[in-house]
Amino acid sequence: MNTPERVLTLRELNRATLARQMLLERKNTSALRAVGRLAGLQAQVASPPYVGLWTRLEGFGREELTRLMQERLVVRATLMRATLQLMSAEDYLLLRPALQPALTRSMRSITGKRLDGLDIDRLVGAAREFFEEEPRTFADLRPLLSGLEPDRDQPALAYAVRTNLPLVQVPSGGVWGYSGKAPFTTPERWLGRSPSGQENPRDLVLKYLAAFGPATVRDVQTWSGRMQLKQSLEELRADLRTFSDEKGNELFDVPDAPLPSGDAPAPPRFVPDYDNLVLSHVERGRVVPDEHRKKVFLSAARVRATFLIDGFVSGAWKVERTRKTATLLIEAFEPLSAEDRQALGERANACSASWPNRRAPRRSKSGSYDSALSGGSATGEAVVQPEA
Repeated sequence: MNTPERVLTLRELNRATLARQMLLERKNTSALRAVGRLAGLQAQVASPPYVGLWTRLEGFGREELTRLMQERLVVRATLMRATLQLMSAEDYLLLRPALQPALTRSMRSITGKRLDGLDIDRLVGAAREFFEEEPRTFADLRPLLSGLEPDRDQPALAYAVRTNLPLVQVPSGGVWGYSGKAPFTTPERWLGRSPSGQENPRDLVLKYLAAFGPATVRDVQTWSGRMQLKQSLEELRADLRTFSDEKGNELFDVPDAPLPSGDAPAPPRFVPDYDNLVLSHVERGRVVPDEHRKKVFLSAARVRATFLIDGFVSGAWKVERTRKTATLLIEAFEPLSAEDRQALGERANACSASWPNRRAPRRSKSGSYDSALSGGSATGEAVVQPEA
């Protein structure tokens, strides 16, 4: 066993993660490269990936990501933690097989005994033919499922298909590329290729560490949903750097990845709801202070959109819409300095200039700022609310 190089403080781990997640400084790179570097974007809801790229990239426009989806260079599929993610097509084809054990585990956890004795191969084979004929929704799949297994729990059968059959969603238009009922098809039909990677998690682990390291074995498992990865990390040990955190936990990392100083500047950043930044480590304190956890992670697995001050979550934001307006409301979890309030307002101001079909930003007498996170032609403002 190689000896850890040194102890990394919480602030050093925070800055390393922000650097790799392109949140220390916005990058001048393409959306496609960014999606690859980030190891995917949580896309259970269609709009957060757009906000996530806007906050990380210079000059990003909504149409760039939509075009990547339409050109089949980025796909939306059930991946890490059995949730919908955006991933580059190349990474999807490489990593999807390595995520199958995690998806199988999720299926067993969700469906329990409802699928005991089911011939999964028969079910998946029939569903594959169905989705490969043409893009279809899971609502379209119901008659097939009831015909195959009329006495089985139909939602459980649908979840078995979702987790065992590699599928990608087909862009269906709308402001954010996908409607609420976007159809699915097989990667063979949509991308012209089958997933080519292996179930061996080597590539999955390395991808994670490059995007979120340094990290523990449990961190990799938290992000991916795949368990029992200790042996996989041991097999990679000779090719990795090792550190320890202030609690004595061993951390693994890829060589030559950025490790900024804990004092590196971390400008204010808006982070969308469900962003993988706050979901990819077992110890959420790397980004979310313990005292704020209950305000970020809500019931029914909801995860709020947040903003970072000095690299850590310091509040939440949301967009309230009416027919003609969209107001960005900022809720601070702790007192904000005048400088931080000004910086947040400027980020909201910059956001409004980044999206089409919006009126010019303005600052109101109350200190509010126009914003444009919601798309469309509505006008809006950002309002900093009193601290909770």
